[in-house]
Amino acid sequence: MIFGVPEQARWIRSEPRRVLDPDVLERMVRTAFPGARVAEAQPLAQGLRNTNIRVRLDRPPGWIVLRIYEHDASLCQKEVDLIRLAGRFVPVAEVIHAEPRGWEGLPPFALVRYVEAITFLELKRHGDLHAIAEAAGSVGETLAALGRIAFEKPGWIAPGPSVTAPLLEGPDPMPRFVDLCLASANFQRRVAADLCERIQALVWAWAPRLARLDEDPRLVHCDFSRRNLLVRPDGGRWSVAAVLDWEFAVSGPPLIDVANFLRYERLAQPLAEPHFTNGYRRAGGSLPENWREFARMVDLTALCDSLTRDQLPDDVERELVELVRATVEARDPE
Repeated sequence: MIFGVPEQARWIRSEPRRVLDPDVLERMVRTAFPGARVAEAQPLAQGLRNTNIRVRLDRPPGWIVLRIYEHDASLCQKEVDLIRLAGRFVPVAEVIHAEPRGWEGLPPFALVRYVEAITFLELKRHGDLHAIAEAAGSVGETLAALGRIAFEKPGWIAPGPSVTAPLLEGPDPMPRFVDLCLASANFQRRVAADLCERIQALVWAWAPRLARLDEDPRLVHCDFSRRNLLVRPDGGRWSVAAVLDWEFAVSGPPLIDVANFLRYERLAQPLAEPHFTNGYRRAGGSLPENWREFARMVDLTALCDSLTRDQLPDDVERELVELVRATVEARDPE
């Protein structure tokens, strides 16, 4: 806990997913930097699905990040394409080289320029309220800039980038998706029956308003969390240095990203607010009436989805259930 705000549970692995032989690592690096030698390599713990290794070369640019796509081979090309598109509007970690079809028996990988900065989550833990306010304003401006990328329809994003199938076919996709989550054995094992009933009643009461969200689809990061936002001082002001991890991005309503960033914000003891939404509006972003309640309802869909997963650390499970309960009870999470 910090300033009474619930700490985000560790959605990371304690050990790296993959350990590379030093010779293999060096050969991978040389796909972009012929003749380079690896002076140092440090596995990064962030993330659950992919392997990320911070690598220092014996020549410029010095530090880079090797990202190996362990979960879905198509995500490498998708992320590379989205970084190049989004990089026209928001700060990103530049892709130096990618092997989207895999390489010598290894999954697809990308070499990405290392960004010297800290996450917004780390900044929050430092407790500098002025720095947090400045950075939150910059995050809002960044999200508004991202919202300038429009698509013809909502749905899943594939390499290209191109929008393919809808997130869920048919009317009322969000309430029906929550119904699918509620029917999951994993969800029912983790969430009490009375709370399940309250979730279903609440989300269907919001169905007419949620249906309007598909009217103006934009590029949505879909993991716009404090872990994926790098910040640093720039010109005397804390600003966003890079938005990381684009593999979950979809075409949809920007309110998804608003909700994700503010998931751990408390009305009683705000940190990022109102600086985040002020920055968002200042840069051209728009919010619906009763946007805070609206955002929590949108985020409820993501929380329910997470509770269907096969494996969740105990602290993450408790955190998710509390966030869901707090949403249903219209209160701050404990």
